[in-house]
Amino acid sequence: MTSVDELRQKIAELEAKLANVSKKNAPRREKIVTISSDVLDSNPYSRLMALKRMGIVNNYEQIREFTVAVVGVGGVGSVTAEMLTRCGIGRLLLFDYDKVELANMNRLFFQPHQSGLSKVQAAAETLININPDVDIHTYNYNITTVENFDNFVKTLTTSSLTNGPVDLVLSCVDNFEARFTINTACNEFNLNWFESGVSENAVSGHIQFLAPGETACFACAPPLIVASNIDEKTLKRDGVCAASLPTTMGIIAGFLVQNTLKYLLQFGQVTNYLGYNALNDFFPTMSLRPNPNCEDSNCRLRQAEFLAKPRPEQAQEAVEDVGPIHESNEYGISLIDESKDEKENIAVAEGLALAYTVPGVPDTIPLEQAQEATNSDDVSLEELMKQMKAI
Repeated sequence: MTSVDELRQKIAELEAKLANVSKKNAPRREKIVTISSDVLDSNPYSRLMALKRMGIVNNYEQIREFTVAVVGVGGVGSVTAEMLTRCGIGRLLLFDYDKVELANMNRLFFQPHQSGLSKVQAAAETLININPDVDIHTYNYNITTVENFDNFVKTLTTSSLTNGPVDLVLSCVDNFEARFTINTACNEFNLNWFESGVSENAVSGHIQFLAPGETACFACAPPLIVASNIDEKTLKRDGVCAASLPTTMGIIAGFLVQNTLKYLLQFGQVTNYLGYNALNDFFPTMSLRPNPNCEDSNCRLRQAEFLAKPRPEQAQEAVEDVGPIHESNEYGISLIDESKDEKENIAVAEGLALAYTVPGVPDTIPLEQAQEATNSDDVSLEELMKQMKAI
C-alpha cells in the first residue's frame, strides 16, 4: 500500500513536470505573437496576401485597419468570426448572451469542453489561439433590452480602431427581434450592415446587404410574422434546434465573409441579396429598393439624404469646344439620328435602290379611307401562289 509520503512525493514530481512543460511552451507562444504582428510572406496569418499577387486587390494589408461587429455567435456567426480572424481583420466585436451547450456541438466551431461558457468567451479563447494578432472584444448581453440598447449603439459608434464607428456590422442572429434592433441602430447612425440567416429546415439561407437610404431596410418589407403581429416565440418547436446543419451554416458564413472582404477591400461586386436553396442548388439574387412609406422614421430620413446626393451620372463636366476631330471627312462618313422619321432620312445614293419601303398612311386620312385603301390591295391566295412559283 502506498504511504501518504509517497503520494506527496509523486504529486511534487508531477507538479515539477508540469512546470517544465509550461516553461518549454512559453517561448513558443511568444514567438507566434511576434510573427503574427508582421505582414510578411513568412507570416502564417497573411496567406491571403496572394490576393494581391494575383491582381485581385492592391491593398490587402489594409484588412488590419478595419473593425467588424458580429452580432450573434451561433452557427453562422461563430464560423464568420473564425474566417475573419484567419483573414487577419484588425478588430472584431462579438455580441451574444447565450451559453455553449452540448446541443451546439453540431457547429463547426465550439468544442465539448467549452460547454457552460458564454459563447463570446468561448469564441474569444478559440480565436485568440488561431490568430493572436486580432484585437477581439466581447459583449455578453442581450442587445434587444432597453438598458442594453444604448450600450450596443455606443459600442458600434465608438469602438473602431480609430475610436469611431465600426466599418461594418454583420447580423448573424436567429430571431426577428434582434434583427429589428440592429436595423434600428444602423438606420439611426447610418451604418452599413449585412443580414444573414439559415432556414429552420437547415437546407436554405441567405445574406442581404443593407445601406440605409439606398437599399431596403429590414423594416421596409417586414416578414409576414412581424407584419401580422405574431409572437415568433410561439412558433418555436420543442426539441428542435433550427438551422442545425453545419454544411449550410458554413456556406452562408462563407458568402457573408466573402462579401465582407469585397466591401472592405473594394474589389468585385458586393451582392445586394444572395439566397441559397440546397435542395436544387438554386442561388437567387435580387436588388431591394427602400420603401418610401417605411415605418422607421430614420430610414425615411436616410432615403431623403440619399436622394439629395448628386449621382455620378448627373455630374456634367464642361467640355471645351475643339471643333470636329476630322475636318476633311475624306470618306464621307456621317452620323444619322435613328429616332427621326423615315421621311427625314437622306436620299438613296445613285446606283442603289431600297429593298422595300415601309407603307404609311398620312395622319390626315380618315380611318375609313385607310381601311378601304388597304382592302383594295388585297390579293387572292391563288394569285400569291402564282407569284411565288414565278420567282
